[in-house]
Amino acid sequence: MTAGREPAENLAAATKLIRQAKAEGADLIVTPECTNMMEPRRALLFEKLVAEEADASLAGFSALAAELGVWLLIGSVAVRIAPGQAANRSILFDPRGQVAARYDKIHMFDVEIPDGQSYRESKAYRPGERAVLADLPWGRLGMTVCYDMRFAHLYRALAQAGASFLSIPAAFTRFTGQAHWHILLRARAIETGCFVFAPAQCGTHAEGRETYGHSLIVAPWGEVLADGGEEPGIVLAEIDTARVEKARAMVPALCNGRPFETPSAASGA
Repeated sequence: MTAGREPAENLAAATKLIRQAKAEGADLIVTPECTNMMEPRRALLFEKLVAEEADASLAGFSALAAELGVWLLIGSVAVRIAPGQAANRSILFDPRGQVAARYDKIHMFDVEIPDGQSYRESKAYRPGERAVLADLPWGRLGMTVCYDMRFAHLYRALAQAGASFLSIPAAFTRFTGQAHWHILLRARAIETGCFVFAPAQCGTHAEGRETYGHSLIVAPWGEVLADGGEEPGIVLAEIDTARVEKARAMVPALCNGRPFETPSAASGA
């Protein structure tokens, strides 16, 4: 997607793509981070924010999942959780339109980018405090969002808790995406022996923010099965769940880890 500032417009754009994905055979459909809006101004963001139960976009996605009979993971939406505070929340709907799982993004994107952009996600959002797994008909899904991908220990924990699939919806900056997007996603797949589903925002958004795009589906051995490029649209792949155990049998890194002492700064060489 190239999400804009207005939730109703983003709902319409996402709905069109979700219907297209279903028509082309998708059973599990995943949208990017910030599906309901990309509003860079904090004051305007909080004018539009509502609680999860009052969010018209989520009501629309719930009805759509039930209508189409699909598992629908809305990569993330901004929802109000307290006065002056929001959550960046990923929500999974089952084929009845019921919420099967929700995950609040743990790692906040508080970064100065060398291209001159500054991001302070923690000024508006409260970080989540727990990892989340969801059971799908085909296996277990570990739910994460965007900046989480730089924290490999989270994905190892999800895989060791039974995840065969990892969702990493994102609104990755163009500058960092060009350098790290493909590498990090392939690394998370290889380290865990999981499939990675990473739908991404693309293009130019409000106030000139640029996102990298390249929605990816990555196999457990690290092969990129689909790459969405830099335009809005859908990517599809057929997922053979047997590849998870095959990859883990070839390199059983999840089983071979060992405890170790962490050196202190004063310990020297």
